[in-house]
Amino acid sequence: MPMPIPLRTRQALLGPILLAALALAGCDRDTPDTETLNFFAFGTIVDITLYPAGAYDLEALESELQAELEILHTSWHAWEPGSLGRTNELLALQAEFSAPPSVLPLIERGKEMEALSDGLFNPALGKLVAAWGFHQDEPEGPPPDAETLEALLEDPPSMRDIERNGVRLRGQHADLQLDFGGLAKGLAVERMLDLLQNQGVEAAIFNAGGDLMTLGRPADRAWQVAIRHPQGGILGSIELDAVEALFSSGDYERGYEWEGEHIHHVIDPRTGRPSEGVHGATVLHSDPALADAAATTLMIAGPEEWPHYARKMGIEAALVVLDDRIEATPAMAERVRMEDDQPALEERGLP
Repeated sequence: MPMPIPLRTRQALLGPILLAALALAGCDRDTPDTETLNFFAFGTIVDITLYPAGAYDLEALESELQAELEILHTSWHAWEPGSLGRTNELLALQAEFSAPPSVLPLIERGKEMEALSDGLFNPALGKLVAAWGFHQDEPEGPPPDAETLEALLEDPPSMRDIERNGVRLRGQHADLQLDFGGLAKGLAVERMLDLLQNQGVEAAIFNAGGDLMTLGRPADRAWQVAIRHPQGGILGSIELDAVEALFSSGDYERGYEWEGEHIHHVIDPRTGRPSEGVHGATVLHSDPALADAAATTLMIAGPEEWPHYARKMGIEAALVVLDDRIEATPAMAERVRMEDDQPALEERGLP
């Protein structure tokens, strides 16, 4: 949903949920004090703005970050061969096995997020996501029929169906299939910021295909990000300080048209169908994995219940785009500056 100010041609590849940033006043200087890296990794365009300019070996940084992201992408991919795919095969056997080390952090955080969200965020429902046509690079129909949905929802699996003993795992449900599409990017972004910090980077903003996190800040200003409305155009802007993650989820990210209906990728585990009522959710938090999972959860929660789940997950700053209005928590409303042609934010207190 957010996008940079100004837009760059390469960043247009990121689509409508673009998140990127640059230093607030950097473009007003005769000599810019930031510099950028742009490359393809983790299945998306990665955009990194670094401060100060000229202080880093950009080629070495790009090589290290791109290599690490490609390792994570291969390990965590939901439908291509890799560590997660092999883990799903072994979980289905319901016998104990030694898990690939790269998958264990996903499983632990996935269990945590499922508990925090009362099951609205459930990475164990990979079979349900696949049934809607989203386990392929270009999603397409047909949607699952009523009989298929009924069977998948009769006794759905949960992250609680994974028994762990150290590095040993055992699946306890025949339909258990992991898909960490609403969590993996948060963990990947966190890992990239750690790598940048280990390389001595003073300040940066790391954007991976629509979700970002800051490391430090330029000496005399904050980072600025513009927030785009799901239907297009700029909704508003927000200034980010050091160590803040801004993640979004929306019904415009991945989807397809089927018999006049737009089918999007955020599946409500209660109905087995794409979520309804919230077109986009943006979450601000210091923990990128939590922000990633919470944005998906708020979409699923719907127009009435999203504040309850924001509170339950420990989210103070969130914004949702509904059919006829844009709502935000007081903490988010305080920080977002709306564009003149947009309606005022409606504050929604947390219960």
